[in-house]
Amino acid sequence: MKIAIITETFLPSTDGIVTRLTACISWLLDQGHEVRIYAPDLGVYEYKGAKVIGLSHITFPFYRSKQFAVPHPVVKKHLKEYKPDVVHVVNPAVVGYAGIKYARQLNLPLVASYHTNLAQYMDYYKLGSLKWLMWWHFRRMHNQADINLCTSQTVKDELVSRNFERMHLWKRGVNTEQFSPDKYSESMRRRLTGGQPEKTLLLYVGRLAAEKEIEKVRHVLEESDTFVLAIVGDGPHRQALEEHFKGTNTIFTGFMHGEELAETFATSDVFVFPSTTETLGLVIMEAMASGLPLVAAQSGPTREQIEDGKTGLLYEPDVEGDFTRTVLRFEDELLRKKMADQAHQDVQSFSWNQVAEQIEAIYEQAVSGEKPAESKEELSGS
Repeated sequence: MKIAIITETFLPSTDGIVTRLTACISWLLDQGHEVRIYAPDLGVYEYKGAKVIGLSHITFPFYRSKQFAVPHPVVKKHLKEYKPDVVHVVNPAVVGYAGIKYARQLNLPLVASYHTNLAQYMDYYKLGSLKWLMWWHFRRMHNQADINLCTSQTVKDELVSRNFERMHLWKRGVNTEQFSPDKYSESMRRRLTGGQPEKTLLLYVGRLAAEKEIEKVRHVLEESDTFVLAIVGDGPHRQALEEHFKGTNTIFTGFMHGEELAETFATSDVFVFPSTTETLGLVIMEAMASGLPLVAAQSGPTREQIEDGKTGLLYEPDVEGDFTRTVLRFEDELLRKKMADQAHQDVQSFSWNQVAEQIEAIYEQAVSGEKPAESKEELSGS
């Protein structure tokens, strides 16, 4: 197949969407498919032999650290020249609008996938009054696709309740060879703990944005001097966070990739994930594969990955102070180790190959007009 992927984010950006895409693209290329990627022009023009078409981009005043490709008619020109068998629009928002529009105009089979709860983010940027408009915009775009995908059953249920049509669950995966407890590094531990390797190391990995609610971790550091914190990533909220955590045992590393990131996961003691707005959170899987117990919010997508009291602890986001109380339970080293072992075991059956095989089947079904079969997760509602 000739596959066109039009995405709002791609390399060198690093997030769960890019992780999923690069894993699937690598597998599809190995199977002999031709893939072309259309994304904001950030200086990457090839990925493992797949051509990356850089598109002119803009930034939004409330989110200046991220570039969004504009919905330019050049997208139609590219699609007409490439003549793909199927178009996949990833997280349609800005350039995705052009992808949806021109794929329909050219009568090309169309798959769209939903990854980010942008409407929910509006509250964090004091734009809550626009949530209805965001939902209208995303529903209008997705409902033009032949097949729609999302990454958790909880999100699928919400989108169906909001009248999104032809929704299906796209499985989750993790690279269990890259992320492993075996990647533990003494030198990395000294770096991440600020020279206090005997302390319990809390880890956050992800985009530094207001909706991630990372500020909550400071209360833990104030309540107990047994913890130190490493914050890995970058984003529009970094400066505010550095100010917020001033005077605490907190290290900001910026972006990490590859083996360095794998060492960081394996070297830490507890993964903290305060956010309540996630549609999945692939870093949860990476932490579990690395042998880390987790603290995350009670929400549908996290409950699909973390078994409370077994692989991690879930806190009640609506209960004042519950995040801090929950993290403090991990002062107990035996509890940490018990959950770390179980977390590692629970993700060993997941692989990116399974995720890529599913998307290949989805593309084939879009081309043939066949309705995708429901996954076991969809049938069970879990």
